[in-house]
Amino acid sequence: MTQKTKTRLTLGSAAVALLATGFAAGPAAAEDGAKVFFMLPNSTTIRFERRDAPLFVAAMAERLPNAEVIVQNGEGDPTRQQRLVEDALVQGADLIVYASSDANLAAGALLAAEDASVPVMLYEHDSVGGRAEAHVLFNALAVGQAQGARAAELIEAMDRDIVRVARVMGNQGEYGTAQYEIGQDQFLQPLIDAGKVEVVCEAFTPNWDPTLAQTFAENCLTRTGGGVDMFLGMNDGTTGGSVAALISQGYGLNEIVVTGGQDATIEAVKYIVQGWQDNTVFKDLRVMAEGAADVAVAILDGDDLPAQWINGEVNNGFMDIPAAFLPVNNITIDNVADVVDAGLYTWEQLCDGAEETDICKENM
Repeated sequence: MTQKTKTRLTLGSAAVALLATGFAAGPAAAEDGAKVFFMLPNSTTIRFERRDAPLFVAAMAERLPNAEVIVQNGEGDPTRQQRLVEDALVQGADLIVYASSDANLAAGALLAAEDASVPVMLYEHDSVGGRAEAHVLFNALAVGQAQGARAAELIEAMDRDIVRVARVMGNQGEYGTAQYEIGQDQFLQPLIDAGKVEVVCEAFTPNWDPTLAQTFAENCLTRTGGGVDMFLGMNDGTTGGSVAALISQGYGLNEIVVTGGQDATIEAVKYIVQGWQDNTVFKDLRVMAEGAADVAVAILDGDDLPAQWINGEVNNGFMDIPAAFLPVNNITIDNVADVVDAGLYTWEQLCDGAEETDICKENM
């Protein structure tokens, strides 16, 4: 952690925050109606528009009723997102909550905010090469480990000398993608080294685009003549692309395993109920909204970052950013009820079109 960051975390008054960081945010900003810009990364990862934005807006409204939260979307274009940040600064932003469209091309937006003395809180996606006051994210390494452990469990259960795996990676260069890969490899690499697994296709998915993931999966199936036993993704968009490829090419349920989901989208959980997809990592976005709102208010008030949330740090090549790592839960058919118990979906929603499955007969 840089000395500047240590000062920011240790000394919580608005005056010291201004001296240490150049940011003038303080109690007056919150009381008078702060302007908070929530910059989403894209529309292809559907959770951001569908759930993150409304949950964060609601959480902020509970804490700062006079604050204005303006949601904007970079649409996967870092140049567009930087323009949105620069425009937000012109409009008098007091805080930028920033989920980068491209982590490796975010430094310009962070520099613009720093030059304008406006603090930035990173949300889920990392941003390389610039200053941020905090980073609220789900534990990306734990996500990858959950995906890898599940994949290894499924591979070991297959009655095959060699299991042929196609890896559908996330957006190249992102902190999350790198951590998911590291976590998966902790379980996959020993199987590769032992000759149990052969990776037959592998590619990153620009902007996490499900359409590109589907194209990759279709090409892999064609190139290998259907010689794939498992598609291993990194989120529900990439696994959904694999499922779409299987359906489009006439494969049936349970012919090829699709695993490595993340985000617990309604589509993914329905696929689990139907049998097309094996898992999804459930990240409770209600918890994320609460944590992000608490951290945002602390930054606006010039207070110390809330100790109940901050439990680590992320180095983005510029500084060690105080981080709130949030817990995750791997969902398979065995514990799919967890998402219902959490209030995310109802059995009626999950079983729409799958009423004849055993799990729906048991719960409808």
